[in-house]
Amino acid sequence: MDIIRAKIQQATRLLDEMNIDAWALFERETAMQKDPTHDMVVGLEAVWNSLFLFTRRGDAIALVGNFDEDGFARSGRFIRVQSYVKGIGEDIEKLLQEVDPRTLALNYSVDDCASDGLTHGMFLLLQSYLAGTPYAERIISSQPFLSKLRSRKLPEEIVRLERAAVLATEAWAKAGERIQVGMTEREIGAIIDTEITNVGGEPSFETIVNAGTKTNPGHGRPTDARLDPGELLHVDFGIRIDDYCSDLQRLVYFRRTGESQPPHELTEAFETVKTIISKTAEAARPGVKGFEVDALARRLLHENGYPEYEHALGHQLGRDVHDGGGLLGPQWERYGNTPLMPIEVGNVFTLELEIVLPGIGCVGLEEDVVVTEHGARFLCDRQTELLIK
Repeated sequence: MDIIRAKIQQATRLLDEMNIDAWALFERETAMQKDPTHDMVVGLEAVWNSLFLFTRRGDAIALVGNFDEDGFARSGRFIRVQSYVKGIGEDIEKLLQEVDPRTLALNYSVDDCASDGLTHGMFLLLQSYLAGTPYAERIISSQPFLSKLRSRKLPEEIVRLERAAVLATEAWAKAGERIQVGMTEREIGAIIDTEITNVGGEPSFETIVNAGTKTNPGHGRPTDARLDPGELLHVDFGIRIDDYCSDLQRLVYFRRTGESQPPHELTEAFETVKTIISKTAEAARPGVKGFEVDALARRLLHENGYPEYEHALGHQLGRDVHDGGGLLGPQWERYGNTPLMPIEVGNVFTLELEIVLPGIGCVGLEEDVVVTEHGARFLCDRQTELLIK
């Protein structure tokens, strides 16, 4: 299955659903800088200035430099491939006159980086081409459209995302057999990355390792800090395979000599985090807004006497770990309007939160889920018990 062709077909149907006449990507030298949606609906590298135009009538048109034409024609993804030699400006104007869109969606957004692929330079260039034409006044942001296109996962996309999640759990199980007290965060990260490679994937982001409270949870790199007895190992990792990603967090507690059970405060925090993930998965139903699911998690934390986490409860997964679209997050300035978007069937989210215990570590879990009519379904086996070594 050519999943890119399928996403193009989905895009044209969605344009019609949203009453948008046309959507375009305007790019150049994609090997150096490409629109975040390029791999989703184009897939081939473009060297010269190129316009990829999709319409609600079902058109998929590639206007590319003459040396790029053959590859796009052979791909079979575009109904029409047109090339130029000296310059693209006149061809863009003629193409728009032919299509005559009342609305032309372009990839710019102040809220969602996945919808903000049109560079400022290319926007200025396109404006110069459209000066004196009616199309300069018909430009709109593609963000509402793109958020749905990225978020509404096709069945094949869900299959690939599920495989990435399952393989990540397999890699973690193998890595867990090798991790021991006394290892550094770097050594533990290398073991996890090796097992990710062994199952056929590659890390979907740089693996994060926290040995107790020696390093802060977040987006930091593993350090030379060593894992000691009485500490909680927290890892954040994922697999990219067949162009799709997973993103999980897992925990292991390493006992002190003579210690039969982990501290009560650790087991209590683990159960709280696990329960909140279960309840928010049930709440993630079609029509619910992302901030409402996030608010539930924060309320449950507060009721159990814990402070709030300082991030969103969940982001979307797809070709990228942070795949854009709606967010399960609070209504903070940094998230723009993304937490206000209603959840839809086929959205794939992470569910992640943590409780940091002084002297023990980050009690953080993260699971990958797909939204169904009746709530979220987990894409792989969850961590429902605290691993103890």
